[in-house]
Amino acid sequence: MTGLDADRHRQVSSRLRAAGCVFAEDEARLLMEESPTTVGLDRLVARRCAGEPLEVLLGWAAFRGLRVGVSAGVFVPRRRTELMVDVAASLAGEGAVVVDLCTGSGAVALALSVERPDLELYAADLHPAALQCARANLIDRAQVVVSDLFDNLPADLRGRIDVVTANVPYVPTGELEMLPPEAREHEPLSTHDGGEDGLDVVRRAARDARDWLVPGGHLVVELNRRQVASARFAVATAGLRPSVAAEDEDGTVFLAGRLG
Repeated sequence: MTGLDADRHRQVSSRLRAAGCVFAEDEARLLMEESPTTVGLDRLVARRCAGEPLEVLLGWAAFRGLRVGVSAGVFVPRRRTELMVDVAASLAGEGAVVVDLCTGSGAVALALSVERPDLELYAADLHPAALQCARANLIDRAQVVVSDLFDNLPADLRGRIDVVTANVPYVPTGELEMLPPEAREHEPLSTHDGGEDGLDVVRRAARDARDWLVPGGHLVVELNRRQVASARFAVATAGLRPSVAAEDEDGTVFLAGRLG
């Protein structure tokens, strides 16, 4: 970094830090790479200081070593969801059929397509902005479908899906106000709001999954650790086998398995 660039980096970092950006130095570097001109950089920094997500300003989010394209009004993929990719990849046999519901930007499906090119992949969402983003990210990698969970999937998938991944909304409605401003103000609340206890969409997915999964197939979702007991009951009530597949300090990957 030249002396001039170093000065600009310090100035931008200071502005971002004053606005509350925890990783101000890293963000300053990325914004400088995105817009090397002073005028363009100033605009990006002003938007970031006003609370717009860094990933939207850059046009991409880092996910499992990939740059996943994102745009305004689309849920930004979180690093914690990478754990769900690990679980899904381990469950899917050679040539398995995998469907990613609530796909958003398509990050999970994209990662699976790169790591497991043998899979037959589908990605589904209901929101136009998310679908546009997913289609751009998943060209020639997965079939993108307009569907509210299982409601409008291709009929020939019924009973032959091996793994369903679903990064469903799971924030209890009463806790939405506790989300970071970036999420509250710049992502659709429908991508966060899971109902009174956060499990409304999990219940819907589990209820319908049995008809779409092969015997021994799995529904893979991300949850908060404190929701596990309630999720076990909901999944068992739907006639599926509940289990925790993996967890770390950021989240829990929960399974609903179809019995043979």
